[in-house]
Amino acid sequence: MKCYMGVDIGSISTKGVIIDEDHQILASQYLWTKGNPIDAVKKLITELKKQIDEKKIEIWGIGTTGSARKLIGAMLGANIVKNEITAHAVGTLSLHPDVRTIFEIGGQDSKIILLEDGIVVDYAMNTLCAAGTGSFLSSQAERLGVAVEDFGDIALKAKKPTKIAARCTVFAESDLVHKMQIGYSKEDIIAGLCKSVAQNYLNNVGKGKKIKGPVIFQGGVSKNIGVKKAFEEEIGMEVIVDENGHLMGALGVAILASKKPFDKKFNFSITEDTFETKGIECHKCPNHCEIICVRKNKELIDAWGNRCDNGIIFKK
Repeated sequence: MKCYMGVDIGSISTKGVIIDEDHQILASQYLWTKGNPIDAVKKLITELKKQIDEKKIEIWGIGTTGSARKLIGAMLGANIVKNEITAHAVGTLSLHPDVRTIFEIGGQDSKIILLEDGIVVDYAMNTLCAAGTGSFLSSQAERLGVAVEDFGDIALKAKKPTKIAARCTVFAESDLVHKMQIGYSKEDIIAGLCKSVAQNYLNNVGKGKKIKGPVIFQGGVSKNIGVKKAFEEEIGMEVIVDENGHLMGALGVAILASKKPFDKKFNFSITEDTFETKGIECHKCPNHCEIICVRKNKELIDAWGNRCDNGIIFKK
């Protein structure tokens, strides 16, 4: 059976899927990147391999997306390397063809994607501040002595959510400590944090955007039912959370890979190879570009970063 693999490699988490020719997910995995995308992807492939029968399934296309998509694309010999906007849109449309708005909040960034008739017509991203992202909620959970996985359930018990200034992480932490000191309940503070995440997102990433339903909420933060409820209260409509919402980027890029298959199947033994990346400064012109070189078993397989043809020598 011909199948395709999609890998979404981010700063916090790494996601992967294997799909068949009908775009059905046969295997999936979600794990932490831990600052080492190469090792994370090796572990990802090992886990995906355990979920399939190699005698029956062959990988004939690989797509990568996410912040380390170019590096991992070189590592895996991917036939498709795409940005997160395209990947998330394609993945979401495959399961929800009538979607009009996608909210996505990840570990360190967030994005909004607007669609009309299955086509991306507008989008925005916030990558400059961690306020309102998964890492922000995790740090506040630690401060409160609560598991971030329990945030949503606790938030729903609140009687009167307190207002938290979440436009900036520093101000939010200061405000949270102040609210704790004057006696607000943990439930009200957590509900306030969830509400502030939704408001921060809409006032920054969603600023000036016309939000139309159906609305799909994705990313790790979408698993927080307190934030989901806060979004619904803010925009006045239902917000859908798909059980595979965390895999949409990987699914989308796998679908794109299926449209441009390899001329030979992928070899899972790649997990036994060694990969190394190194930055080399080019002195062949005044730009002094940093060329990123990727080596597989000490052999140069790819390089990028040159702004003129002088740096092309590093690709040989």
